[in-house]
Parts: sequence; C-alpha cells; structure tokens
Amino acid sequence: MEQVLNYLAQNRDRYLAELKEFIAIPSVSSQSQHNADMQKCAEWISGQMNSIGMQNVQIMPTGGHPVVYSEWLGAPGKPTVLLYGHYDVQPVDPVNLWTTPPFEMTERDGNLYARGTADDKGQVYIHLKGIEALMKHNGGLPVNLKMLIEGEEEVGSANLDKFVKAHKELLKADLVLISDSSMFAKGVPSICYSLRGLSYLEIEVTGAKSDLHSGSFGGSVHNPIQALAELIASLHDKNGKITIPGFYKDVRPLSKKERDAFKKLPFSEKQYAKDLGVKQLYGEKGFSSLERVWARPTLECNGIWGGYTGEGAKTVLPSKAFAKISCRLVPDQKSDKIAKLVEKHLKKIAPKTIDIQVRNLHGGEAAITPIESPGVQAAVAALEKGFGKKPLYQREGGSIPIVVQFKELLGIDTVLLGFGLPDENAHAPNEFINMDNFFGGIRTSVHFFNELPNYWTTKGKKK
Repeated sequence: MEQVLNYLAQNRDRYLAELKEFIAIPSVSSQSQHNADMQKCAEWISGQMNSIGMQNVQIMPTGGHPVVYSEWLGAPGKPTVLLYGHYDVQPVDPVNLWTTPPFEMTERDGNLYARGTADDKGQVYIHLKGIEALMKHNGGLPVNLKMLIEGEEEVGSANLDKFVKAHKELLKADLVLISDSSMFAKGVPSICYSLRGLSYLEIEVTGAKSDLHSGSFGGSVHNPIQALAELIASLHDKNGKITIPGFYKDVRPLSKKERDAFKKLPFSEKQYAKDLGVKQLYGEKGFSSLERVWARPTLECNGIWGGYTGEGAKTVLPSKAFAKISCRLVPDQKSDKIAKLVEKHLKKIAPKTIDIQVRNLHGGEAAITPIESPGVQAAVAALEKGFGKKPLYQREGGSIPIVVQFKELLGIDTVLLGFGLPDENAHAPNEFINMDNFFGGIRTSVHFFNELPNYWTTKGKKK
C-alpha cells in the first residue's frame, strides 16, 4: 500500500491534467447539439478503462446515450463490486454567472471549478485513478470489479431500467458502489447509508359546475379553494404529526446508535434556522431537525392553485382548486400504500359540498444499507485512512432512484461514498470539487477496494 500511495502522490499533476481533459468534453445529455460530445465522452472513458487494465471494455447502446461497461474478474472467491457513475452533466445556463468558462477547469482557493467536477465526472475519475494505482503496483485488484458508467442520469436515466433488466447476468455483483453525493461538511468525512422514498400526488377539488360570481353566489356554495385549504391544514396536528391513519405504521424507528451518531455531527439548530432565514424551525415534536429530514416521513404541499390570480380584481368563486402533495418516505414504507392511505383519508374527510379526486403521479421507495454491513464498514475504514480522521454517519433526505432500482432489479445494496460538499453548486454556475476531497477521494478509493475483502470474510458474509 505504501508504494500505491506514493504513486498517487507522484501523479497529482497528471491527474489534474487528465481531469481537465475529461471535463472539457461538454457532455450535456439534455441538449441534442451535444450528442456527438456524449459519444466522444463515452469513448474517452472507455479509453481510460482500457489504459488502466480493465477488461471487456464496451460502449453499449441504449435507447438514448450509450453506457460504458468494463470488468476485471481476476479475484476468485472475493466480493464483486458494481461501480456506478455517470458521465453526462447539466446544462451550464446562465453562462454569464460563471466566473470562468464552465468547461475549462480552473483552480481557485483550493477548489476545482467546472461543470461536472463534482457531479459526477470528478467522482468517476477518482475511482479510475484508484483502480489504476492498484493495477499498476499489484498486477490486479483485491476484489472483482464491474464498472457501469451511464450517460443519462441528468435526464432521469430513462433507459437504464431496460438496460439493467436486459443485462442482469452481466451486472451480477455483491454490492454497488456510487460516488455521486456529498460529505456532511468540509473537513467532515461522512458515509451516507440511507435515502428517503417518495409518493407524489395531485388533488383536484370541484364545487359548482362552472366558475360563479362571488357576489351572486358567495355564501351559498362551498368555495373549493377554502375546502382544499381546510383539508390540507387538517393533515398535520399541532405537534407537526401527520394525521392520516396508518401513515406511520411501517416506519422503521431510528436505533439509539443512529441517533447518537447524528448528535456527533457538527450541526447547530440555531445556525440552521439562521441560514434558512426562518425565525423558528418547525417539525414533528420529539425529533431533531436532522432526524426529521433524514429518518422521518413527511407530507408537504408543494403547490396550490385555483380561481383568479391575474392582475387586478375578478370576483370569481372558482369551480375547481388543485394542490400537489409530496410524501417523503423512510425505510419499510411503500409508496403505493402511502398514496392509497392519503387518498382514502382525504375522500373520507372531504365535505359533501365538494367532489374530490386524488391522482397518484409517481413514487419511489426508500433505501437503506445497514451501517453494520461489510460494504459500509469497509467504506468507513477507507475514509478514515483516506482523510486521516474517523468518518461520521449520515442519511439523506432526498432520493436517488438508481439505488432503489439496483436493489429491486439486482437484489443488492448500495454503498454511497461521496466526495462532494453541500455547497458545491451542482447543477448551478461555478460548480466545484474541493481539491482535498478530490485527492482524499482517490486515496479512499484505493483503501476501499483493499479493505472490502477483510470485512466481507469476517462479518458473516459468504466469499
């Protein structure tokens, strides 16, 4: 390992030059004028895979942009890791808000600025260099490895489901490794082990058959906007708890170990409120803000509309009112079940003065990889060696659909080993990755592959 780490230190300048070359390819998946760039970027990655010693390197077509695949299976009896990432990036608009050109990587104040440095080219490249170092000095890897780098993550991975279903045997592995997320804070290496799911619904409330004059009919007909507002307001009690029967039935409670781990994170409720510009925080009584955001389900009104909202006055009593509702879900809750519970409850409590429809627009499941699992524990050990300090545990309040897809389609858990930062401006102008995180990430990648077999064989998992 000493030789491997020395090799990493000696090649810092080359890594930056290669990353700059990778970043310079404007692989914007959502814009057709960049289709040729998408192909060029896939070819660049395949060239890297070949050069570092990966085998069976293929640029594989999909219904959209291609997937780049490779493998190295020279470690019989050792675990197989499926490394997932994406080479496509978000559009760069508005260009005038970039301090330096978005596809010209620039170093400033210890950060590397350009589109894709953090999301996700920089983090894919981190692993390419970790693999390269191990291959060069050991003649192979301590684990079996499959790499799946797609080109449509930023447009919803529309073709990935179909690709994975068609190549289940090819992608068969023991765990997934994804680096497309952030640490808790600068100087605070952390491992994310859980994501929330989602149920997203639309509510339509109808009163009279058409809009009415509020002077002529107001007071005799229930206003759909009022009725909808009353329904939404009733979905939480005074303690911030959701009032829908059965909503919390399947919620997996936080363990004492998890709650204690959250308390170790450098987080201030007071500073959090100040940063958000709110006078006081709100949420379910009995839980901290981090627990509410990461490990408790929520129900939020994302939008509400109806009647006249244009300039000036129009005294209308509207026929309809609408709202968008999202429920963030935690492990063991099922999105379809929650959607049905919300619909059933709203229809039960809706007044007879209106008609109500509830449409389930889409949903996804929560994901969790137990912190005691070999993959997570190997990641913890690797982060400590890569960054020189013991990492902390965190969850994520949002969703990463691909994590759920891998669980559902391949039956394997995901280790989220991210090297970005919360303020990295992903999807925005002046995106960056911190240089300490970049080089620390390469060291961590080396240690992860080296550590995993030790945990896999000593934690009750079969070889």
